Amino acid sequence: MTRNNKLNSMLISALLCSIGIVIPIISPIKITMEPASFTLASHVAIFIAMFISPLTAIFVSFGTSIGFLIAGFPIVVVLRAASHIVFAFLGSFFLKMYPDTLNSFKHSQLYSFIIGLIHAICEVAIVSVFYFGNNMSSGYYSKGFFISVVLLVGVGTVVHSMVDFYLAQAIWKPVTKAVKIQKEANAH
Repeated sequence: MTRNNKLNSMLISALLCSIGIVIPIISPIKITMEPASFTLASHVAIFIAMFISPLTAIFVSFGTSIGFLIAGFPIVVVLRAASHIVFAFLGSFFLKMYPDTLNSFKHSQLYSFIIGLIHAICEVAIVSVFYFGNNMSSGYYSKGFFISVVLLVGVGTVVHSMVDFYLAQAIWKPVTKAVKIQKEANAH
């Protein structure tokens, strides 16, 4: 990878990190299903990073996690954001191996669902540790584990992930036509 490609890649990663931090903080579209809440488009920057390369996906996921920490979000939210490193890396690695996945509606929807499942499993694991450690808000306990963690966090994350994936694709396709973005996956 040339020096210009490295600089370009770092710049795109930094911009995506910034977007990934700002969207959850300022977004007016938050869906609250007590005790959980979902911010529309909060994963779009991570998905776009996944379309570029595994390294970019890891960097953006890590950077957004640090942003949540600096912004003062509760530690459970920071760790949920940090868990995105797992689905972002796996999803991006898969796209590196099978780049045509995004060219087929059927394949991209199946891919989105599987990534959403991995995303949800990671978030449910984080929330479960806090839930069983009695470190969650009372709303989680009043609804019970199955409703608050399995359904709201688990199923909710799959749906939220798939919606954000669709939004990321809707942004990614025209942007790549208008702006030349060097995919690191092809540069190595």
